[in-house]
Amino acid sequence: MRIELPSRRSTIRLARALAGLLAGGDLVVLAGDLGAGKTFFARALCRALGVPPALPITSPTFTLVHEHEGRVPIAHADAYRLGGASSADDAGGAATAELAQLGLRERRGEGALVVVEWGEPFVEALGGDALLIHLAAPEDPAAPGRAAEIRATGERSRTVLAALEGDLAGRAGLRAPLPVRGGVA
Repeated sequence: MRIELPSRRSTIRLARALAGLLAGGDLVVLAGDLGAGKTFFARALCRALGVPPALPITSPTFTLVHEHEGRVPIAHADAYRLGGASSADDAGGAATAELAQLGLRERRGEGALVVVEWGEPFVEALGGDALLIHLAAPEDPAAPGRAAEIRATGERSRTVLAALEGDLAGRAGLRAPLPVRGGVA
């Protein structure tokens, strides 16, 4: 499913729609180039899940994992600096071992929602069945907006994606709807 996100507000609306469908144990993987909006989306998702505005939600690039309490526990991670993970060449080696040491798969098993920036090469190491959200900025840096390409890798994530698509289609009558293209991946 592809969704055009013409503004920050539309990105927040997408995060809110998704938040209502997620549960503890789910895995959301955010992908996209630097500056595509991964951390912005993660912040909007955490806020929609009830993390208070007084608590900062920043990129865990250097600390690797930030824990947040919302309607469900949230582990927000960034795999960019893991053993060369940014190139995805080492997804089976040192980076995967470093990722395992973070305990994210275990956090899923304990009922945490796990949100991982730059985590696409590690979906299986994180327990599989992920909702993959690839954010893309326009080629022209002066142009507004983003686009989100959302795919599912397992049964639970396909259920969430289908519900999200239905929810967004149902909101089409609302002011400034999110354009949706395509079907469930």
